[in-house]
Amino acid sequence: PGEILCIVGESGSGKSVTAHTVMGLLPRQQLRPTAGQVLLQDEDLLLASDERLRALRGVGMAMIFQEPMTALNPVLQVGQQIEEMLLNHTQLSSRERHRKVLDLMHSVSLPDPDKMHKAYPHQLSGGQRQRVMIAMALALDPPLLIADEPTTALDVTTQAQILQLIKDLNRDHGTGVMFITHDFGVVADIADRVAVMQWGRIVETGTAEQVLRNPQNDYTRMLVSAVPSLKPKLRELDPESPVVLSTQDLRKVYGQSGWFKRGRVVNAANDVNIQVKRGQTLGIVGESGSGKSTVARCIVRLIDPSAGAIYLDNDEIASLPVNQLR
Repeated sequence: PGEILCIVGESGSGKSVTAHTVMGLLPRQQLRPTAGQVLLQDEDLLLASDERLRALRGVGMAMIFQEPMTALNPVLQVGQQIEEMLLNHTQLSSRERHRKVLDLMHSVSLPDPDKMHKAYPHQLSGGQRQRVMIAMALALDPPLLIADEPTTALDVTTQAQILQLIKDLNRDHGTGVMFITHDFGVVADIADRVAVMQWGRIVETGTAEQVLRNPQNDYTRMLVSAVPSLKPKLRELDPESPVVLSTQDLRKVYGQSGWFKRGRVVNAANDVNIQVKRGQTLGIVGESGSGKSTVARCIVRLIDPSAGAIYLDNDEIASLPVNQLR
């Protein structure tokens, strides 16, 4: 209780299979455990019936999935989906359940819970959907929370907020957290202990400081050394290299017009100037909604820019007709 264990490893190392085994979510005919125990408060979950596992999910253990958009029901309001946990496992009245849902939404820092209660998953941002998943997982205050790469699809700012939320809930509720990730930056941020998996086996365990600072296993050392540095090795570029791509004052404006009033105008990209020389790699970074993908889509003309110029090998392509782009 009160501990955060991070399970790390490459894709296919067995992290998610381990988590789904604990929750009893694996198809028993195809992936049946053949040995060992999974103890939750001294109860062996591998011996539990399907009915018993359903009773334990939410009450004894809960899971936050990697992609909430596929885990949430697209045709139910998110408030109803959180309330469903309370309806199935408690004797609370309808009014008490509604109040509890609003309290849960507030506890995970969802803005305007009264309005958010009636929203559908597609109307929320990725970070908001993940907060809904966390609210559902914590509705019955389970002693164990399993988080299966819950921040992988989020931008760095939203990821930091979700990680802080999980740390706060771990501290305030004493919830044990099993956090699955392949990101050692996340491990350094939240882990108390670390278990490293390779080919379905745990090859090293220890405190976060021990594993990160002094890994003993060759595989662990390889994973730690593969973490990108913020101070990469510099390489010299030929100053005479030709410019292969440039944009000048590139803009993309989206507008919504109404019958009787002017619609909202969104400046998705505003006066963007970039230059890429042959042999050079340019990284464009920013939060979700900052315009990164819009700029890229304008450059390859998947969408038409509202203004500005795009030069590819000195040819201006922003105004080229579609048939010439092909």
